[in-house]
Amino acid sequence: MARKAKTREPGKSVPISELSQDPRNANKGTARGRAMLADSLAEYGAGRPPWVDRNGVIGGGNKTIEAAAALGHKRVRVVRTDGRTLVVVQRTDLDLEKDEKAMELAIADNRTGELGISWDPEILATLRAAGADLEKMGFSKLEQERMFGAGGGEPGALVVCPKCGKEFPG
Repeated sequence: MARKAKTREPGKSVPISELSQDPRNANKGTARGRAMLADSLAEYGAGRPPWVDRNGVIGGGNKTIEAAAALGHKRVRVVRTDGRTLVVVQRTDLDLEKDEKAMELAIADNRTGELGISWDPEILATLRAAGADLEKMGFSKLEQERMFGAGGGEPGALVVCPKCGKEFPG
């Protein structure tokens, strides 16, 4: 008779205090996004996980870690990967076809991300100067011109067409 393999949760549980905020996080966040994130964590629990670098510096999910700590979370589970394997979080307590809570978490996950973005042009400029390709990251030339000005310095102005949404230099 085959023995059943022991199952254990993947990853290592570490104190949340061992993680560090990224001092060059270009998303300043918004008050509305922070409030929605805290409400979502309290109401639905965790969904999409943050990620940290090899030194425990938060590269994605800075606001999520902040909100979790403020809500009293003491530990996090860190799953080590080299980025070639996608880490998927399975919520065993949720069923998207039947649970209102699961449906709402799916919406809250995306809406919180949308409402929580407020780019810090100074940090983006620093990252760009350090070699980050902002165009590759989805910032169009016009968006960069608006943020950094035509010569890369002071922010420039763009006019947005009210009918089509296209941006033009002001």
